[in-house]
Amino acid sequence: MPESFRTVAERAEASFEVSGSEFISYVSPADTVESAEAVIEEVEAEHPEATHVVPAYRVPAGTASADQPGSVMLREWSSDDGEPSGSAGDPALNVLVQQELRNVVAAVVRYYGGTNLGVGGLARAYSRAVKEAVDAAGVVEDVPHERFEAIVEYDDSGTVRGILESEGVEFDASYEAAVEFVVRVPVAEASALRERLRNATSGRVEIEPQ
Repeated sequence: MPESFRTVAERAEASFEVSGSEFISYVSPADTVESAEAVIEEVEAEHPEATHVVPAYRVPAGTASADQPGSVMLREWSSDDGEPSGSAGDPALNVLVQQELRNVVAAVVRYYGGTNLGVGGLARAYSRAVKEAVDAAGVVEDVPHERFEAIVEYDDSGTVRGILESEGVEFDASYEAAVEFVVRVPVAEASALRERLRNATSGRVEIEPQ
């Protein structure tokens, strides 16, 4: 069985002011580099007038699978986004490291208030921002997950949805020309779920990795 790890329970945010500068911090679970960067892009789009948007994440560098649940390296990344070197990105990332959180992304928005905080003041503010967002989100134990897409015709969509609901896995459904289910499932349970879907649809389901 893949080892469990600590991560945030849900997406959350926190905010406060320091010497006139407003800090708004966000954290979110993220299973991949792509999903982490998508969260950062969303925050940047929500705050186009922000002075800085400082990101940090610890996520798998690749995709876990049943064949290699423990072989995916962890990618740690952050950016100062124009703040003095070492004053923002590293302090934000260090909170995630110190709390042993992974599969998580953080983004801290700063609106400059007219007073320079100095490297030490900035480091304290960015650390505080991530800590408060993590506190708001809550921390849980999780296990590695993988994603796949199950594509079926409408006649089989009720069967597939019923199986996914009965298994209690996370999924999003899109009803277009065909029905597409994007499924997030623990690595240890993924192979059995895919086989159940194939059997229930007599092989008509098309399954693709995400």
